[in-house]
Amino acid sequence: MFSNDERLIFHIDVNSAYLSWTAVKLLQYGESLIDLRELPSVIGGSEENRHGIILAASIPAKKFGIKTGEPIYAARLKCKDLIVYPPDYNWFVKSSNAMFELLNEYSPEIQRYSIDECFMDCTHFKEDYKRMAMRIKMRISEELGFNCNIGISTNKLLAKMASDFKPKNTVHTLFKDEMASKMWNLPVGDLFMVGRASEEKLHKFNINTIGELAKFDVNLLTCKLHSHGKLIYEYANGIDNSEIRKSNYLEVKGIGNSTTISYDVETMEEALKILLSLTESVSMRLRESNSLCGLVAISIKTSDFMHYSHQKPLENFTDCTNVIFEGIKEAFKEGWKGEKIRQLGVRVTKLCYNSYCQETFFDFENTEKQRKLDKTLDTLRNKYGKECVIRSTFLHSGVKPLNGGTGSDDYYPMMSSIL
Repeated sequence: MFSNDERLIFHIDVNSAYLSWTAVKLLQYGESLIDLRELPSVIGGSEENRHGIILAASIPAKKFGIKTGEPIYAARLKCKDLIVYPPDYNWFVKSSNAMFELLNEYSPEIQRYSIDECFMDCTHFKEDYKRMAMRIKMRISEELGFNCNIGISTNKLLAKMASDFKPKNTVHTLFKDEMASKMWNLPVGDLFMVGRASEEKLHKFNINTIGELAKFDVNLLTCKLHSHGKLIYEYANGIDNSEIRKSNYLEVKGIGNSTTISYDVETMEEALKILLSLTESVSMRLRESNSLCGLVAISIKTSDFMHYSHQKPLENFTDCTNVIFEGIKEAFKEGWKGEKIRQLGVRVTKLCYNSYCQETFFDFENTEKQRKLDKTLDTLRNKYGKECVIRSTFLHSGVKPLNGGTGSDDYYPMMSSIL
């Protein structure tokens, strides 16, 4: 099973997170007496505005063959009574934070892997790890209202693999002496870091299962797939020495939103209004993460489905909406080639904590006033709704004052090649 000198790692993974959290919200606030998780339902974007991609699906919906990532119109062909709810970014963050706070009661060493997953060092539970895992799972279910899988092993890789096992809402182990019976018979595409392209290459070597990869010649894999070949060979053999990267916050690498427009945008004026509405939303989220940005970028998809982007460094790190939008405007004016536009995106990167804010001497007073105004607007919008205070430029414009949603950002980065 495991030796005294080995760690014990839990991987907690919320089952159908977006859908579960939405169901909890509807039940908690009395908007519905029926649990969405018991009906054919999905979380997805607006069908009318062509944002209809499914982000999460209930088990009853999956029984109709509905999958994450497919267009909602295609899902409706499979199930005409499908229930569709939009994503609620703020609620998802609150739900994730509530789980993280609960987990903090059990271990000081927690790494937030994504919005709905955490790694936790539970070596101190070695004598009673199964009972503690069941207790954590039951508390999440009873106190927070949603279910999760907990994978247990001696490293992060195997704990992650274990949490993917079925059935859901269960505690699974995957120790090294269990790999042959629980992991090696799985399709090679189920192994972490084996994507579609890698899977196709491995099939050419007649490697179809994780076990076949584990027993293959590592030198040949390295020759054909370079360092990635060695990495997946080690993963197939359960080798992973990565540490729990402790954090009490979500590590924000970049924040962005995009919107697909139901008509062709042809003028600079209209494009800038849409970019401003995206900037309003992104800036709110930047301030919520207690971060400043030093680089902004715009992305454009034309009516001919050509896609390109352009970025612009800012003079100072900032979280002010107006300052960020000035950078966005410059980036758009420099980058746009004049084509008809069907999709626009805004992104802020090169982030740092807002405690490190350093303003120029001449702009300090104006910037402080703007930051206080932004903070007041954020408070009002969070309390009374995002459109309780809007800019006059959006009146009768047909453009939403705050645009964008969860599906287009990477606020919660996934694991890198090193877990």
